Amino acid sequence: MIDTPEADSPTAVRPAADGLPVSAGIGRFLVLVAVFICAACGLVYELELIALADYLVGDTVTYTSIVLSLMVFAMGIGSLGAKRLRVHAAANFGLIEAVLALVGGCSATALHLCFLMFGDARPLLVGFSLAIGVLIGAEMPLLMTLIQRIREQDADRAVADLSAADYVGALLGGLAFPFLLLPLLGQLNAALCTGVVNALAGAVVVLWLFRGDLSRRVRRRLLLLNAAVVGVLLACAAAVGPLERSAEEEVREHPVGRAAAHPVLLPAGVPYAPGSG
Repeated sequence: MIDTPEADSPTAVRPAADGLPVSAGIGRFLVLVAVFICAACGLVYELELIALADYLVGDTVTYTSIVLSLMVFAMGIGSLGAKRLRVHAAANFGLIEAVLALVGGCSATALHLCFLMFGDARPLLVGFSLAIGVLIGAEMPLLMTLIQRIREQDADRAVADLSAADYVGALLGGLAFPFLLLPLLGQLNAALCTGVVNALAGAVVVLWLFRGDLSRRVRRRLLLLNAAVVGVLLACAAAVGPLERSAEEEVREHPVGRAAAHPVLLPAGVPYAPGSG
């Protein structure tokens, strides 16, 4: 690379950023907002799996450890795998966010169905922990590429900005799950609503902010994919009532070894102590 004053400046705008619909400063801010939202959604998915481990499996300590360990491990795998996706960072980020929204949003519903059909949700719990972890891990390398695509800056500053937005978003997700989402929506709708927000955030970043990086065919495919994901999540949200009631009845009849002294928060937000019904 030829050294020039413009290239050396950490605030220099790369020529590729000319295709953005907004200024580089606003574009960078929007990417950080997307990091914030995606981090909040990711932590909600993680907490959802932990809550379901308690609700459907019952061995809270063991399966909390399993879910957290598998997700952290899978995030490392996803981060490594994302290095191959950075050439087409915008398109691949849009694809990953759509898949993550679908998988994470439908995780609670799928685990409830598995529990009702087979009486055991543990294998699927492990599968969702790995899948969601891989997808979350792939986000950060692609977001790093996108934010550098807008305005090139020192790597340490970019990492600091992305990490700050990521951690603050995780804080929001961690507080919103027990104090807002569960009381208002219940376990199933909380995950589905989070998936919708996740899909919309990814779609806005890719299909609007970085639309200049995408061909018309790719834009059309990503738009259809995101519309399909949101449609599936909304359809599931309209039909989860009977599933929640069936799972509640099954858990009351078969408390899967929980200690009776520890109440369980049912999907509808009704405290229930196993053995009291």
